[in-house]
Amino acid sequence: MKKTNYLILIAFCITFVTFSYAQHKRYTIKNGFALGGGLTQYDILTDNLNTTSGSGWLISASTTADIPHKWYNISFGMQLSENTIEIEGLSSNDGVAFTDQQLEYKIFAAQLSMLLHAKVIKNLLTIDLGPMLQYNGKMELQDDNQENLFVSVSNSRFEAIELEDISQFNVNGAIGATLGFQFIKLRVQYIYGFTNILNKFNDKNLTSENLKGNQSMLTFAALITF
Repeated sequence: MKKTNYLILIAFCITFVTFSYAQHKRYTIKNGFALGGGLTQYDILTDNLNTTSGSGWLISASTTADIPHKWYNISFGMQLSENTIEIEGLSSNDGVAFTDQQLEYKIFAAQLSMLLHAKVIKNLLTIDLGPMLQYNGKMELQDDNQENLFVSVSNSRFEAIELEDISQFNVNGAIGATLGFQFIKLRVQYIYGFTNILNKFNDKNLTSENLKGNQSMLTFAALITF
């Protein structure tokens, strides 16, 4: 009796799977790989500091799943970038009189992304959006001679080197567009930081005002796809 039940169960499963498979068309999902490089424009959006956006560079690698029967593709990628930014600081020759001076910082970052690519024009134009996880180094002064200059927030002053300690793990959102043919593509992308990249600085209690800043990054890149 048990053997008969097993045979009936197996026959039912085979029939169900065969019927279900027959109801679906077979699609070939193509996987692609892309290498890219380009330029960046970087800033930190904040009400606490006077910043000037700076330029930088990026290199990237990604893999894409081309899904022919869907209105979108999906890609997973990583990009490395080095960005610059200027922050208004103060210098003092006599310890009393302060003059404005631009402090030059650079930030190295690695970003992991999962992007959805909506097909506006098939094989030619997509709109890209999705989340990014970022690890970045400190916001390093490019000129060691500026380490003893000052930054002013509200009624507090602190040395420019203190501002190097920014939050090193951040969550971003990206939106952009990719244009091009199968082997060569151009991509423009805007990246916004959802997390407060200046939050780690607040742990030092160097000022009564909490600093809040969200990174803003515009990228222009060329991609070679395989």
